Amino acid sequence: MSKKTGIDAQSRRAFLRSAATVGVAAMFAGKASAQTAMDDIINAPRRGAWDDQFDAQASRTSNAVVSNNPVFGPGTVNHVQQAIFAYQDIVSNGGWPSVNSSVRLQLGVSDPSVQALRKRLIISGDLPRSAGLSNEFDSYVDGAVKRFQARHGLPDDGVMGEYTVKAINIPADMRLGQLRTNLTRLQAMSGDLGRRYVMVNIPAAHIEAVENGRVVLRHTAIVGKIDRQSPILNSKIYEVILNPYWTAPRSIIQKDIMPLMRKDPTYLERNAIRLIDGQGNEVSPETIDWNAEKAPNLMFRQDPGKINAMSSTKINFHNEHQVYMHDTPQQGLFNKLIRFDSSGCVRVQNVRDLSTWLLKETPGWSRSQIEQTIRTGVNTPVKLAEEVPVYFTYITAWSSTDGIVQFRDDIYQKDGAAELALQTTTGIEQPIQ
Repeated sequence: MSKKTGIDAQSRRAFLRSAATVGVAAMFAGKASAQTAMDDIINAPRRGAWDDQFDAQASRTSNAVVSNNPVFGPGTVNHVQQAIFAYQDIVSNGGWPSVNSSVRLQLGVSDPSVQALRKRLIISGDLPRSAGLSNEFDSYVDGAVKRFQARHGLPDDGVMGEYTVKAINIPADMRLGQLRTNLTRLQAMSGDLGRRYVMVNIPAAHIEAVENGRVVLRHTAIVGKIDRQSPILNSKIYEVILNPYWTAPRSIIQKDIMPLMRKDPTYLERNAIRLIDGQGNEVSPETIDWNAEKAPNLMFRQDPGKINAMSSTKINFHNEHQVYMHDTPQQGLFNKLIRFDSSGCVRVQNVRDLSTWLLKETPGWSRSQIEQTIRTGVNTPVKLAEEVPVYFTYITAWSSTDGIVQFRDDIYQKDGAAELALQTTTGIEQPIQ
Protein backbone atom coordinates (compact mmCIF):
# COMPACT_ATOMS: atom_id res chain seq x y z
CA MET A 1 0.00 0.00 0.00
CA SER A 2 1.18 3.51 -0.70
CA LYS A 3 3.08 5.31 2.06
CA LYS A 4 0.80 8.27 1.52
CA THR A 5 -1.92 6.60 3.56
CA GLY A 6 0.23 6.85 6.67
CA ILE A 7 -1.27 3.68 8.09
CA ASP A 8 1.14 1.02 9.40
CA ALA A 9 0.36 -2.64 9.75
CA GLN A 10 -0.80 -2.27 13.35
CA SER A 11 -3.16 0.56 12.44
CA ARG A 12 -4.41 -1.50 9.53
CA ARG A 13 -5.43 -4.30 11.87
CA ALA A 14 -7.13 -1.77 14.15
CA PHE A 15 -9.07 -0.40 11.21
CA LEU A 16 -10.27 -3.83 10.22
CA ARG A 17 -11.32 -4.64 13.77
CA SER A 18 -13.33 -1.42 13.92
CA ALA A 19 -14.96 -2.29 10.62
CA ALA A 20 -16.28 -5.63 11.75
CA THR A 21 -19.86 -4.64 11.06
CA VAL A 22 -19.28 -2.67 7.87
CA GLY A 23 -19.77 -4.17 4.39
CA VAL A 24 -17.12 -6.44 2.95
CA ALA A 25 -14.55 -5.69 5.65
CA ALA A 26 -16.48 -7.97 7.98
CA MET A 27 -16.57 -10.81 5.51
CA PHE A 28 -13.02 -10.73 4.29
CA ALA A 29 -10.75 -9.95 7.23
CA GLY A 30 -8.39 -12.78 6.21
CA LYS A 31 -8.05 -16.03 4.35
CA ALA A 32 -9.46 -18.14 7.16
CA SER A 33 -12.59 -16.07 7.51
CA ALA A 34 -12.95 -15.94 3.74
CA GLN A 35 -12.86 -19.73 3.55
CA THR A 36 -15.36 -19.96 6.40
CA ALA A 37 -17.61 -17.51 4.62
CA MET A 38 -17.56 -19.54 1.41
CA ASP A 39 -18.22 -22.73 3.37
CA ASP A 40 -21.25 -21.02 4.92
CA ILE A 41 -22.47 -20.08 1.46
CA ILE A 42 -22.02 -23.54 0.04
CA ASN A 43 -23.72 -25.16 3.03
CA ALA A 44 -26.54 -22.60 3.20
CA PRO A 45 -30.03 -24.08 2.75
CA ARG A 46 -31.05 -24.14 -0.89
CA ARG A 47 -34.30 -22.34 -1.51
CA GLY A 48 -35.77 -25.04 -3.74
CA ALA A 49 -36.71 -24.43 -7.34
CA TRP A 50 -38.06 -21.03 -6.43
CA ASP A 51 -38.35 -18.80 -3.38
CA ASP A 52 -41.85 -17.32 -3.57
CA GLN A 53 -41.45 -15.28 -0.39
CA PHE A 54 -40.86 -11.77 -1.65
CA ASP A 55 -38.14 -10.16 0.44
CA ALA A 56 -39.27 -6.55 0.56
CA GLN A 57 -36.27 -5.49 2.60
CA ALA A 58 -33.85 -6.91 0.02
CA SER A 59 -35.68 -5.17 -2.80
CA ARG A 60 -35.12 -1.82 -1.13
CA THR A 61 -31.43 -2.19 -0.33
CA SER A 62 -30.51 0.30 -3.07
CA ASN A 63 -32.18 3.03 -1.00
CA ALA A 64 -29.47 2.67 1.65
CA VAL A 65 -26.85 3.77 -0.89
CA VAL A 66 -28.37 7.26 -1.02
CA SER A 67 -27.78 9.29 2.12
CA ASN A 68 -27.06 12.81 3.28
CA ASN A 69 -23.38 11.99 3.74
CA PRO A 70 -21.27 14.13 1.38
CA VAL A 71 -18.80 12.55 -1.03
CA PHE A 72 -16.10 14.38 0.89
CA GLY A 73 -16.66 14.76 4.62
CA PRO A 74 -14.46 14.94 7.73
CA GLY A 75 -13.84 11.18 7.80
CA THR A 76 -13.83 10.38 4.08
CA VAL A 77 -10.08 9.73 3.84
CA ASN A 78 -10.25 7.24 6.72
CA HIS A 79 -13.30 5.53 5.24
CA VAL A 80 -11.57 5.14 1.86
CA GLN A 81 -8.48 3.73 3.60
CA GLN A 82 -10.78 1.25 5.34
CA ALA A 83 -12.30 0.29 1.98
CA ILE A 84 -8.79 -0.20 0.57
CA PHE A 85 -7.96 -2.65 3.36
CA ALA A 86 -11.15 -4.60 2.66
CA TYR A 87 -10.48 -4.71 -1.09
CA GLN A 88 -6.89 -5.80 -0.47
CA ASP A 89 -8.27 -8.82 1.35
CA ILE A 90 -10.74 -9.53 -1.46
CA VAL A 91 -7.88 -9.43 -3.99
CA SER A 92 -5.59 -11.60 -1.82
CA ASN A 93 -8.37 -14.21 -1.62
CA GLY A 94 -8.74 -14.43 -5.39
CA GLY A 95 -11.10 -11.57 -6.18
CA TRP A 96 -14.56 -12.33 -7.53
CA PRO A 97 -15.83 -14.38 -10.50
CA SER A 98 -16.89 -12.97 -13.85
CA VAL A 99 -20.56 -13.14 -14.72
CA ASN A 100 -21.35 -14.34 -18.24
CA SER A 101 -24.74 -15.44 -19.47
CA SER A 102 -26.48 -16.10 -22.76
CA VAL A 103 -29.82 -15.12 -21.22
CA ARG A 104 -31.07 -11.83 -19.86
CA LEU A 105 -30.67 -12.04 -16.10
CA GLN A 106 -33.52 -10.48 -14.17
CA LEU A 107 -36.11 -11.35 -11.54
CA GLY A 108 -37.73 -14.72 -12.29
CA VAL A 109 -34.90 -16.23 -14.35
CA SER A 110 -33.40 -19.61 -13.45
CA ASP A 111 -29.95 -20.18 -14.97
CA PRO A 112 -26.59 -21.64 -13.83
CA SER A 113 -24.92 -18.25 -14.41
CA VAL A 114 -26.92 -16.86 -11.47
CA GLN A 115 -24.63 -18.85 -9.16
CA ALA A 116 -21.63 -16.83 -10.35
CA LEU A 117 -23.67 -13.64 -9.97
CA ARG A 118 -24.56 -14.61 -6.39
CA LYS A 119 -20.88 -15.28 -5.55
CA ARG A 120 -19.89 -11.95 -7.10
CA LEU A 121 -22.49 -10.00 -5.12
CA ILE A 122 -21.71 -11.81 -1.86
CA ILE A 123 -18.00 -11.03 -2.12
CA SER A 124 -18.67 -7.31 -2.71
CA GLY A 125 -21.12 -7.19 0.21
CA ASP A 126 -24.25 -6.58 -1.88
CA LEU A 127 -25.87 -9.95 -1.14
CA PRO A 128 -25.98 -11.62 2.32
CA ARG A 129 -24.24 -14.99 2.61
CA SER A 130 -27.47 -16.55 3.84
CA ALA A 131 -28.99 -16.08 0.35
CA GLY A 132 -27.07 -19.17 -0.81
CA LEU A 133 -25.85 -20.18 -4.26
CA SER A 134 -28.92 -21.42 -6.13
CA ASN A 135 -29.61 -20.86 -9.85
CA GLU A 136 -32.62 -18.66 -9.10
CA PHE A 137 -32.68 -14.92 -9.72
CA ASP A 138 -35.02 -14.35 -6.80
CA SER A 139 -35.96 -11.24 -4.82
CA TYR A 140 -32.71 -11.47 -2.82
CA VAL A 141 -30.62 -11.28 -5.99
CA ASP A 142 -32.90 -8.59 -7.39
CA GLY A 143 -32.33 -6.44 -4.32
CA ALA A 144 -28.57 -7.08 -4.41
CA VAL A 145 -28.28 -6.13 -8.09
CA LYS A 146 -30.22 -2.94 -7.40
CA ARG A 147 -27.85 -2.13 -4.54
CA PHE A 148 -24.85 -2.80 -6.80
CA GLN A 149 -26.32 -0.58 -9.51
CA ALA A 150 -26.95 2.25 -7.06
CA ARG A 151 -23.36 2.01 -5.80
CA HIS A 152 -22.12 2.39 -9.37
CA GLY A 153 -24.40 5.23 -10.45
CA LEU A 154 -26.53 3.03 -12.70
CA PRO A 155 -30.35 2.89 -12.85
CA ASP A 156 -31.37 0.49 -10.08
CA ASP A 157 -33.82 -1.59 -12.09
CA GLY A 158 -32.43 -5.00 -11.11
CA VAL A 159 -31.79 -5.99 -14.74
CA MET A 160 -28.32 -7.07 -15.88
CA GLY A 161 -28.03 -4.72 -18.86
CA GLU A 162 -24.92 -3.86 -20.86
CA TYR A 163 -23.31 -1.39 -18.44
CA THR A 164 -24.27 -3.33 -15.31
CA VAL A 165 -22.51 -6.39 -16.74
CA LYS A 166 -19.47 -4.30 -17.68
CA ALA A 167 -19.29 -2.78 -14.20
CA ILE A 168 -19.80 -6.09 -12.40
CA ASN A 169 -17.00 -7.73 -14.42
CA ILE A 170 -14.32 -5.17 -13.60
CA PRO A 171 -11.76 -7.19 -11.59
CA ALA A 172 -11.33 -6.57 -7.88
CA ASP A 173 -7.66 -5.58 -8.25
CA MET A 174 -8.68 -2.86 -10.70
CA ARG A 175 -11.26 -1.51 -8.25
CA LEU A 176 -8.57 -1.57 -5.58
CA GLY A 177 -6.31 0.53 -7.80
CA GLN A 178 -9.19 2.93 -8.41
CA LEU A 179 -9.69 3.37 -4.67
CA ARG A 180 -5.98 4.11 -4.20
CA THR A 181 -6.01 6.67 -7.01
CA ASN A 182 -8.98 8.45 -5.49
CA LEU A 183 -7.49 8.33 -2.00
CA THR A 184 -4.69 10.55 -3.31
CA ARG A 185 -7.24 12.97 -4.75
CA LEU A 186 -9.19 13.09 -1.51
CA GLN A 187 -6.06 13.60 0.58
CA ALA A 188 -5.28 16.66 -1.54
CA MET A 189 -8.66 18.11 -0.51
CA SER A 190 -8.05 17.70 3.20
CA GLY A 191 -8.89 20.75 5.29
CA ASP A 192 -11.86 22.94 6.10
CA LEU A 193 -14.08 23.15 3.02
CA GLY A 194 -16.38 25.69 4.64
CA ARG A 195 -19.58 25.86 6.67
CA ARG A 196 -21.58 25.87 3.46
CA TYR A 197 -20.20 24.71 0.12
CA VAL A 198 -21.16 23.29 -3.27
CA MET A 199 -19.38 20.23 -4.66
CA VAL A 200 -19.63 19.16 -8.29
CA ASN A 201 -18.45 15.57 -8.76
CA ILE A 202 -17.79 15.41 -12.50
CA PRO A 203 -17.72 11.60 -13.05
CA ALA A 204 -20.96 11.20 -11.07
CA ALA A 205 -22.55 14.20 -12.87
CA HIS A 206 -24.03 15.22 -9.52
CA ILE A 207 -23.93 18.30 -7.33
CA GLU A 208 -24.07 18.43 -3.55
CA ALA A 209 -24.97 21.49 -1.49
CA VAL A 210 -23.41 20.80 1.90
CA GLU A 211 -24.14 22.62 5.14
CA ASN A 212 -22.59 21.77 8.51
CA GLY A 213 -21.25 18.50 7.16
CA ARG A 214 -24.54 17.19 5.73
CA VAL A 215 -25.93 17.19 2.20
CA VAL A 216 -29.01 19.41 2.17
CA LEU A 217 -29.51 19.32 -1.60
CA ARG A 218 -28.35 16.88 -4.27
CA HIS A 219 -28.79 17.82 -7.93
CA THR A 220 -28.43 15.89 -11.14
CA ALA A 221 -25.98 17.69 -13.42
CA ILE A 222 -24.82 17.80 -17.02
CA VAL A 223 -21.06 18.27 -17.31
CA GLY A 224 -18.44 18.62 -20.03
CA LYS A 225 -18.04 16.32 -23.00
CA ILE A 226 -14.94 14.15 -23.25
CA ASP A 227 -13.44 16.62 -25.75
CA ARG A 228 -14.67 19.71 -23.82
CA GLN A 229 -14.07 18.67 -20.24
CA SER A 230 -15.29 20.47 -17.16
CA PRO A 231 -12.18 21.68 -15.28
CA ILE A 232 -11.04 20.72 -11.78
CA LEU A 233 -11.20 23.89 -9.67
CA ASN A 234 -11.73 25.46 -6.27
CA SER A 235 -13.51 28.81 -6.20
CA LYS A 236 -16.27 30.83 -4.55
CA ILE A 237 -19.78 31.55 -5.80
CA TYR A 238 -20.35 35.30 -5.62
CA GLU A 239 -23.40 35.92 -7.79
CA VAL A 240 -26.68 34.47 -9.02
CA ILE A 241 -28.05 36.06 -12.19
CA LEU A 242 -31.77 35.68 -12.83
CA ASN A 243 -32.86 35.95 -16.48
CA PRO A 244 -29.24 36.02 -17.69
CA TYR A 245 -27.87 37.05 -21.03
CA TRP A 246 -25.81 34.28 -22.59
CA THR A 247 -22.55 35.25 -24.25
CA ALA A 248 -21.22 32.50 -26.49
CA PRO A 249 -17.57 31.53 -25.84
CA ARG A 250 -15.18 31.81 -28.79
CA SER A 251 -14.87 28.04 -28.97
CA ILE A 252 -18.63 27.60 -29.44
CA ILE A 253 -18.78 30.44 -31.97
CA GLN A 254 -16.02 28.85 -34.02
CA LYS A 255 -17.00 25.18 -33.67
CA ASP A 256 -20.78 25.41 -33.56
CA ILE A 257 -22.34 28.73 -34.54
CA MET A 258 -20.26 29.42 -37.67
CA PRO A 259 -21.15 26.06 -39.30
CA LEU A 260 -24.81 26.50 -38.30
CA MET A 261 -24.98 29.95 -39.90
CA ARG A 262 -23.58 28.53 -43.15
CA LYS A 263 -26.43 26.02 -43.22
CA ASP A 264 -29.18 28.30 -41.87
CA PRO A 265 -28.69 32.10 -42.10
CA THR A 266 -31.73 32.60 -39.81
CA TYR A 267 -30.16 30.69 -36.90
CA LEU A 268 -29.12 33.78 -34.90
CA GLU A 269 -32.46 35.52 -35.34
CA ARG A 270 -34.47 32.43 -34.43
CA ASN A 271 -32.42 31.99 -31.27
CA ALA A 272 -32.51 35.66 -30.22
CA ILE A 273 -28.71 36.01 -30.54
CA ARG A 274 -27.44 39.51 -31.28
CA LEU A 275 -24.01 40.54 -32.61
CA ILE A 276 -22.41 43.34 -30.59
CA ASP A 277 -19.21 45.19 -31.55
CA GLY A 278 -16.59 46.69 -29.24
CA GLN A 279 -18.53 49.97 -28.96
CA GLY A 280 -21.73 48.23 -27.88
CA ASN A 281 -23.43 48.62 -31.26
CA GLU A 282 -25.55 45.86 -32.76
CA VAL A 283 -24.23 44.42 -36.03
CA SER A 284 -26.45 42.83 -38.68
CA PRO A 285 -25.68 39.15 -39.41
CA GLU A 286 -26.09 39.87 -43.14
CA THR A 287 -22.87 41.90 -43.07
CA ILE A 288 -20.76 38.94 -41.90
CA ASP A 289 -18.92 36.48 -44.17
CA TRP A 290 -19.95 33.21 -42.52
CA ASN A 291 -17.71 31.22 -44.86
CA ALA A 292 -14.61 32.91 -43.49
CA GLU A 293 -12.03 30.70 -41.79
CA LYS A 294 -12.19 32.64 -38.51
CA ALA A 295 -15.27 33.88 -36.66
CA PRO A 296 -15.84 37.65 -36.53
CA ASN A 297 -14.42 39.51 -33.54
CA LEU A 298 -17.85 40.29 -32.14
CA MET A 299 -19.85 39.42 -29.02
CA PHE A 300 -22.57 36.83 -29.68
CA ARG A 301 -25.15 37.62 -26.97
CA GLN A 302 -28.45 35.82 -26.48
CA ASP A 303 -31.36 37.72 -24.93
CA PRO A 304 -32.97 36.44 -21.69
CA GLY A 305 -35.91 34.10 -22.17
CA LYS A 306 -37.07 30.52 -22.23
CA ILE A 307 -34.88 29.61 -25.21
CA ASN A 308 -31.80 31.20 -23.65
CA ALA A 309 -29.00 28.62 -23.27
CA MET A 310 -29.00 29.28 -19.52
CA SER A 311 -32.78 29.61 -19.26
CA SER A 312 -33.72 31.22 -15.92
CA THR A 313 -30.45 31.21 -13.99
CA LYS A 314 -26.67 31.62 -14.13
CA ILE A 315 -24.44 30.97 -11.09
CA ASN A 316 -21.10 32.80 -11.25
CA PHE A 317 -17.86 31.98 -9.47
CA HIS A 318 -14.31 33.22 -9.94
CA ASN A 319 -12.29 31.10 -12.39
CA GLU A 320 -9.95 31.40 -15.34
CA HIS A 321 -11.78 28.80 -17.42
CA GLN A 322 -14.85 30.97 -18.11
CA VAL A 323 -17.18 28.25 -16.86
CA TYR A 324 -20.23 28.61 -14.63
CA MET A 325 -23.31 26.72 -13.48
CA HIS A 326 -26.71 27.34 -15.03
CA ASP A 327 -30.23 26.31 -15.86
CA THR A 328 -31.11 24.87 -19.29
CA PRO A 329 -34.16 24.76 -21.56
CA GLN A 330 -33.25 21.15 -22.46
CA GLN A 331 -34.56 19.52 -19.31
CA GLY A 332 -34.85 16.12 -21.00
CA LEU A 333 -31.06 15.74 -20.94
CA PHE A 334 -31.21 15.18 -17.19
CA ASN A 335 -33.00 11.89 -17.83
CA LYS A 336 -30.03 10.38 -19.67
CA LEU A 337 -27.99 7.68 -18.02
CA ILE A 338 -24.74 9.44 -18.88
CA ARG A 339 -24.76 13.23 -18.86
CA PHE A 340 -21.57 14.48 -20.49
CA ASP A 341 -23.03 16.91 -23.00
CA SER A 342 -21.84 20.43 -22.18
CA SER A 343 -18.88 22.48 -23.37
CA GLY A 344 -17.40 22.62 -19.87
CA CYS A 345 -20.05 24.51 -17.91
CA VAL A 346 -22.38 22.63 -15.55
CA ARG A 347 -26.14 22.53 -16.06
CA VAL A 348 -28.14 22.04 -12.87
CA GLN A 349 -31.47 20.26 -12.57
CA ASN A 350 -33.91 22.08 -10.26
CA VAL A 351 -31.51 25.01 -10.22
CA ARG A 352 -34.03 27.26 -8.46
CA ASP A 353 -33.72 25.08 -5.35
CA LEU A 354 -29.96 25.62 -5.42
CA SER A 355 -30.40 29.37 -6.01
CA THR A 356 -32.74 29.59 -3.04
CA TRP A 357 -30.19 27.83 -0.83
CA LEU A 358 -27.35 30.03 -2.07
CA LEU A 359 -29.35 33.21 -1.46
CA LYS A 360 -31.01 32.24 1.83
CA GLU A 361 -28.55 34.39 3.79
CA THR A 362 -28.88 37.30 1.34
CA PRO A 363 -31.66 39.63 2.60
CA GLY A 364 -34.64 40.13 0.32
CA TRP A 365 -34.20 36.98 -1.75
CA SER A 366 -36.73 34.39 -0.66
CA ARG A 367 -37.95 31.68 -3.03
CA SER A 368 -41.06 33.72 -3.83
CA GLN A 369 -38.95 36.78 -4.69
CA ILE A 370 -36.72 34.66 -6.95
CA GLU A 371 -39.75 33.25 -8.78
CA GLN A 372 -41.35 36.67 -9.11
CA THR A 373 -38.17 38.13 -10.60
CA ILE A 374 -37.81 35.29 -13.09
CA ARG A 375 -41.36 35.91 -14.30
CA THR A 376 -40.47 39.52 -15.19
CA GLY A 377 -37.91 38.35 -17.73
CA VAL A 378 -35.60 41.21 -16.69
CA ASN A 379 -31.88 40.53 -16.35
CA THR A 380 -31.19 40.73 -12.58
CA PRO A 381 -27.74 40.04 -11.05
CA VAL A 382 -27.85 39.27 -7.30
CA LYS A 383 -24.65 39.40 -5.21
CA LEU A 384 -24.43 36.86 -2.37
CA ALA A 385 -24.12 38.43 1.08
CA GLU A 386 -21.37 35.88 1.75
CA GLU A 387 -19.55 34.00 -1.00
CA VAL A 388 -20.03 30.21 -0.95
CA PRO A 389 -17.09 27.88 -1.78
CA VAL A 390 -17.52 25.67 -4.84
CA TYR A 391 -15.38 22.67 -5.76
CA PHE A 392 -15.27 20.94 -9.15
CA THR A 393 -13.85 17.51 -8.33
CA TYR A 394 -13.05 14.25 -10.10
CA ILE A 395 -13.88 11.45 -7.66
CA THR A 396 -14.67 8.03 -9.15
CA ALA A 397 -14.44 5.96 -5.94
CA TRP A 398 -15.27 6.84 -2.36
CA SER A 399 -16.79 5.66 0.91
CA SER A 400 -18.35 7.63 3.76
CA THR A 401 -19.64 7.05 7.28
CA ASP A 402 -22.19 4.48 6.07
CA GLY A 403 -19.33 2.22 4.94
CA ILE A 404 -20.81 1.83 1.44
CA VAL A 405 -18.13 1.86 -1.28
CA GLN A 406 -19.20 3.69 -4.42
CA PHE A 407 -17.69 3.75 -7.92
CA ARG A 408 -18.37 5.80 -11.04
CA ASP A 409 -17.39 5.54 -14.69
CA ASP A 410 -13.97 7.10 -15.35
CA ILE A 411 -15.40 9.13 -18.21
CA TYR A 412 -12.31 11.34 -18.72
CA GLN A 413 -9.96 8.35 -18.41
CA LYS A 414 -7.93 9.77 -15.52
CA ASP A 415 -7.73 6.61 -13.39
CA GLY A 416 -5.07 4.81 -15.42
CA ALA A 417 -7.04 1.78 -16.66
CA ALA A 418 -9.06 1.80 -19.86
CA GLU A 419 -11.52 -0.74 -18.44
CA LEU A 420 -12.68 1.80 -15.83
CA ALA A 421 -13.99 4.06 -18.59
CA LEU A 422 -17.05 2.08 -19.58
CA GLN A 423 -17.69 4.43 -22.50
CA THR A 424 -21.30 4.81 -21.43
CA THR A 425 -21.76 7.81 -23.68
CA THR A 426 -24.95 6.82 -25.49
CA GLY A 427 -27.03 7.42 -22.37
CA ILE A 428 -29.14 4.29 -22.97
CA GLU A 429 -28.28 0.98 -21.34
CA GLN A 430 -29.12 -1.93 -23.61
CA PRO A 431 -30.31 -5.20 -22.08
CA ILE A 432 -28.28 -8.34 -22.65
CA GLN A 433 -30.37 -10.54 -24.95
